[in-house]
Amino acid sequence: MAESASASPPAFVPRAIAGPGGNYRWIICGLLLFSTTVNYLDRQVISYLKEFFCTPLAQGGFGWSNTDFSNLTSFFTAFYAGMTIVAGWVIDKIGTKAGLALSLIIWSVCGVLNAFVGRTVAMHIAIRSAFGIGEAGNFPASIKTVAEWFPKRERALATSIFNSGSNIGAMIAALLVPWCLFHFGAQQGWKMAFIITGLAGFVWLIFWFWLYETPQRQRRLSRAEFDYIHGDLDEKPIPDAGVVTEKVSWGRLFGYRQTWAFFAGKFMTDGIWWFYLFWLPDYLRKQFGMTTEQVRLPTFIVYGVAIVGSIYGGIIPMSFMKRGLPVYRARMLAMLIIAIFPLSVLSTQYFGDVAHFGRWAPVLAVATICVAAAAHQAWSANLFTTVSDMFPKKAIGSVTGIGAMAGGLGGVVVQKLAGRLTDAFLSAPQTAYLIMFIVCALSYLVAWAIMKILVPRYQPITDL
Repeated sequence: MAESASASPPAFVPRAIAGPGGNYRWIICGLLLFSTTVNYLDRQVISYLKEFFCTPLAQGGFGWSNTDFSNLTSFFTAFYAGMTIVAGWVIDKIGTKAGLALSLIIWSVCGVLNAFVGRTVAMHIAIRSAFGIGEAGNFPASIKTVAEWFPKRERALATSIFNSGSNIGAMIAALLVPWCLFHFGAQQGWKMAFIITGLAGFVWLIFWFWLYETPQRQRRLSRAEFDYIHGDLDEKPIPDAGVVTEKVSWGRLFGYRQTWAFFAGKFMTDGIWWFYLFWLPDYLRKQFGMTTEQVRLPTFIVYGVAIVGSIYGGIIPMSFMKRGLPVYRARMLAMLIIAIFPLSVLSTQYFGDVAHFGRWAPVLAVATICVAAAAHQAWSANLFTTVSDMFPKKAIGSVTGIGAMAGGLGGVVVQKLAGRLTDAFLSAPQTAYLIMFIVCALSYLVAWAIMKILVPRYQPITDL
């Protein structure tokens, strides 16, 4: 495999400037937070509709099985995975402004259309697959934007902030979708949930076109802040980071161990978060007999706690860097520490035993999931940042797309496994979820080990 020579990590000393000279880059980070919130708000709708979709026809539902639902989420995940690699390449070619806007328009339109497809599984799969194609552009565009707008020392924090939108979107969905089902009635409420969340993205478009340009074109950006953004000694400012004219082939990118390390990290862990998104409400209903209304609070709490993990995950490596630890060592040490915390879900079913812990069982079980969800978001923020640590800016969208594809493929595996297990253990769903929690607990340490084996030392790519 092609691989650049080992190099010592650069000293992060800004070029002849004393400070950032402004904070406009954090407004850009806020826009990314907004888009990621909308992204996950739209994505999360179906998890709160599962109970209605799987209710027998005679009782007013769609009559789906657990496998039908897992097929829906798996097809979405597969199309999302397949398109992320293409989306990353397109965003590298047309720029982040047009790329992210196009992505949001596609997923928002498809989100609204989902309200008009009836109860047929195949129609929902078709629309949700197209929805996945649109959603595929959010993270490649956002990671590339962070690389354009932030120096390396701030990228993990900026990533952790915008990535917390995945939790905020899930929290809003936890409140909004059950409210739609209650307020409009189940037969109309599921449609209104898709329509309201789908339209939310168009509000973001107004602010995106008003406030966003690449640093080279942004008139609101001071010269001092521009110099601070481009102050890493190992990165050369390019004339316009928004549009890349030189093509970087996917085949060439797959020749680097660094690409495969990111691929492995995403494949092993992204599906875990998707499991928490799509299956947590179902777990709470089957484990504790909760209603749709009762599920709202614990899921809201889980995603809320995960925000803390997302933001703190970006602070951990920064604290190590301030103590003099090189970038890669700081990042990998932080990720190793973070990877230990998901082991908490090994005890979820023990604490979720109502016969033993009584009314405290749901509280204790949800607490273990909170720890794991927060750890995932901290892990994710650092994992994304390894791309901009290792690759030049012109390749970041493409590499992020490759990783997102890997994460989507891992997500398909996890979704299918969850569906098959819950159908296989219909009379004992606790066993199905015990197996799933074991998978969730161990995935991060396995991913970290693979990444460390592939890239044992800091090795930035310098020959693209």
